[in-house]
Formats: sequence, structure tokens, C-alpha cells
Amino acid sequence: MEWEFSAEDVVQGNADYGLADFRRDLAQETRLNLPQGADQVESEKLFELVYDLCYWLATGRDLVDFEREVGADPYLAAFLRMVHRHSGPNVAMLGAILQRAIMDGVEAGMPLEAALEAAAARHAQVVGDAVMVLN
Repeated sequence: MEWEFSAEDVVQGNADYGLADFRRDLAQETRLNLPQGADQVESEKLFELVYDLCYWLATGRDLVDFEREVGADPYLAAFLRMVHRHSGPNVAMLGAILQRAIMDGVEAGMPLEAALEAAAARHAQVVGDAVMVLN
């Protein structure tokens, strides 16, 4: 995806772009990259998988561990590697959004651990049951 602002702008609070915005844009990007007439259910599953991968990477974990976590067969592993190759900007933006959420808590006077928990709770609230492997 491309934005008119940077991940650093999000971290610094200079751009109002949150998790729901990111998920909306990522879902649209995922749909645009699917073949015409793709099944809606499969499209949603692929979006959730791509989101999970971005979240996994944005929280500092490795692709190989994600493949292991989701039990990727050779075809899925190839798909995940292709997504990984093209996901750098998305991972950076999601990482910035997550970092901003933590900073919001700290700036509101929360201890770091409480800010982390609050950010995780907000993430779970936005994502809900959609995250397959991370919650």
C-alpha cells in the first residue's frame, strides 16, 4: 500500500491512521490482488492470513516461525514467502500503528506494562476473533 504519510508520522502522532484504517486498506489491497471472481469466503481467509503475517512480522517475529505456526504446506509456504517479499511497507506501517497505541497509553500516564496490555486489548477489540494464530 502507499500512503501520503510515513510510518514515522504515525508513530509521532502526526497522522491519524489506526488499526481499523490499516485493516480496511489491507483488505482492499488483498482483494485487488486476487483473480476476478474470487470466492468471498476464500478472499476473507486470505486477507486474515496476510494480516496475521503482517502482525507477526511487525511484532518482531520471523517468517519461518509463522510458517511453522500455521502448518504451512509447500504451496502455502510459497504464498507466504511471496507476500513477505512485498509486505515491507505494510509491516512497517502496522508496526508504527502498534507502537503509537503503546505510546498513547504511556503518554496518558500508564506504566509501560499497562500500556502494552491496553494496546493488546484495543488490538483484540478491533481484530476480534479474526486473528487465526496470534490470539
